[in-house]
Amino acid sequence: MSRAVFQAGLSWAQINAQWEGMCEAFDQFEPAVVARYKHKDVRRILATPGVVHSERKVQATIHNTRTLQALEREHGSVRKYLRSFRSYQDLSADLQERFSHIGEISAYYFVFRVGETVPPFGRWVKTVKGDHPRIREMVKLFSKQNEAVMETMPESSRSA
Repeated sequence: MSRAVFQAGLSWAQINAQWEGMCEAFDQFEPAVVARYKHKDVRRILATPGVVHSERKVQATIHNTRTLQALEREHGSVRKYLRSFRSYQDLSADLQERFSHIGEISAYYFVFRVGETVPPFGRWVKTVKGDHPRIREMVKLFSKQNEAVMETMPESSRSA
């Protein structure tokens, strides 16, 4: 989720180039650590060379971490929270309401990346204005990885 927050409005390549430094600055995005961040931690991150210097995005990351922890306490796990909705549309709407700097594209990205069911890209992308090469590339890469895994499986296991 944090990667999607930081990528918004910036190039995917820029975030890729800075991601290792972002992970270091955010203590590997360890939820228990990030949730305890104070103003001094925000200042430290904003002063870190080679990372996105957006106080709003840093604050959003802290808020979102705290929100994920609250959902984990409330539902027993984030996975149970994600699966508590009747539809992807309901889940996406709730994510956008609860989390900071999360729109439809970031919601789709997050749900897809954590391995939950999302609408097929070709159908979903028709509901979102604009071109979304980042999401298209991600789905294409994931599809290729799945195809490679399927090719290594015995024929009898592929439909299971």
